[in-house]
Amino acid sequence: MGGVSGQIHQWMFKQKAFWKHLKMEGGEEYGADSKLIEDVFAGTGAYIMGKRMFEEGEVVWPEDLFGADVYVLTHEKREPWVQKGTTTFFFINDGIQSALEKAKQSAQGKNVRIQGGAYTIQQYLNAGLVEEFFIHIAPVFLRSGIRLFEGMDKDMYDIEIAEVIPSNLTTHIRYRLKKK
Repeated sequence: MGGVSGQIHQWMFKQKAFWKHLKMEGGEEYGADSKLIEDVFAGTGAYIMGKRMFEEGEVVWPEDLFGADVYVLTHEKREPWVQKGTTTFFFINDGIQSALEKAKQSAQGKNVRIQGGAYTIQQYLNAGLVEEFFIHIAPVFLRSGIRLFEGMDKDMYDIEIAEVIPSNLTTHIRYRLKKK
């Protein structure tokens, strides 16, 4: 993330709810950011992510970080990685629709969260498969990176702001998307 990952995620690291989810002591505050963290984890039944995000986190994530099944989009064939607790990583080789169908089954009526990276999110947006998303805006200048909405059909969705949650280190905006 261009060397600024710590700055981008500082809002999260300061929250007691984040560390509680990791089953660790930490955090300095419990505020709107903590409530958001709790709500996201409680409402998510499965996750989807790209291979690059998985590889960046695989070596540092604690056991059972997600507390749910995680579907990793990849061309690599790999057996599921079953962690202690309730997290299992499944490696999906047959496309985004297959990953979404499997994640929906695992989620048992809860949300499926598409974690990223940007290319993974773009694929789901461009396929018309996203109903809602959060953008977390942190006051950090990025020198380069992947533009999240690059190449999107601007006429695919009607978009509305559903919620704005301000805090000291970021602004969270939840959008609803309706396919036209």
